[in-house]
Amino acid sequence: MVSPSMRIDEGCDLDSDNSVLMREKLAVLIVDDDAVVRKVHEKLASQLKVAKQVQTETATNGKEALDLHLSGSSFDIILMEMDLPIMDGPEVTKELRAMGVKSMIVGVTSRDSQVEKTAFMVAGLDECLEKPLTADKISSLVETLEKKK
Repeated sequence: MVSPSMRIDEGCDLDSDNSVLMREKLAVLIVDDDAVVRKVHEKLASQLKVAKQVQTETATNGKEALDLHLSGSSFDIILMEMDLPIMDGPEVTKELRAMGVKSMIVGVTSRDSQVEKTAFMVAGLDECLEKPLTADKISSLVETLEKKK
């Protein structure tokens, strides 16, 4: 388990050629019950070139995600699977927002039902993406995060 991390807006620096602004740390929580999906998402996040250090942490169900927040962990981006054991993605998202979590929460689903995606968005997502995630999709999330700050 990774220790609680600094928020993305707490610091930035110039990269080696002094042309691109880079963050010190980017903290990403990956919530998915599928071990392969978690590993793929961790690998994609770790390859981001927007931070000197990308820290990832994983949770296998919604309760673990809530417990991480309650333990003091903070994340810049939360990749939240829709279908989770114990508490599903929409339920966890509602709880996190009710607790005041300001992290970018991104729903991740393999479902193509617009009704289900809309219900997930209403729970408090910033965005909802279909699987499979790609490096471009994750980079786009970081760009969106940067624009919001």
